[in-house]
This record gives sequence, structure tokens and C-alpha cells, in this order.
Amino acid sequence: MSYNGGPMTEAMYYVLLALMRPNHGYQVMQSITEVSKGRLKMGPGTLYGVLSRMQKDGLIALSKDDGRRKIYEITEEGERALRLEYARLQSLIFDSTILEEGNDG
Repeated sequence: MSYNGGPMTEAMYYVLLALMRPNHGYQVMQSITEVSKGRLKMGPGTLYGVLSRMQKDGLIALSKDDGRRKIYEITEEGERALRLEYARLQSLIFDSTILEEGNDG
């Protein structure tokens, strides 16, 4: 089953962000922790499950496998999906300005 463009899981979103630069699994986990400022720490079980699914969906690809480590990279389809999700999240934030306006209106 391929990615249908619906809302992404948080794990998918951060993995795609981390793979804007080709990376291996451990680097991806480190990058996610760093970008999320420690809010999200992804374990190997979750990461490799997400990587496998996203590879099947064509969102990422294996760019190098030297037998010791696999380097993954985002595909054009993955970057398109990431940008669509980014726009969706921005819309959610924009639509939520009512929370900042309070109950005065």
C-alpha cells in the first residue's frame, strides 16, 4: 500500500525531515532528537519499521549499502509528500489563531 497523501504520523514527518540529507539509521535517530530538541526520541524498532514502510511507499530509497550500514535518502515523491504535510500543518496553525484571540471576539 502506498502513501495516499493523508496526514503523516509524527515519526514519518521527522524521518523525512532527517533524510533531506542522506543518512544512516543512527544518524537519523540523532537528527530527529536534535531537530525536535529532545521532545522526540525514536528507538531502532520504530525507526526501522518506518524506514521499511516508507521505502515500500517510494518516499525514501536506499542510496548505499556497504554491508555495515545502509544510507537512505528522500525521493522526489517523499519530498513532495513532506512539503504537502508541511503546508497542511501550517494551515492548522493558521486556523488555530482563534486560540490566541481568546474569548473576546
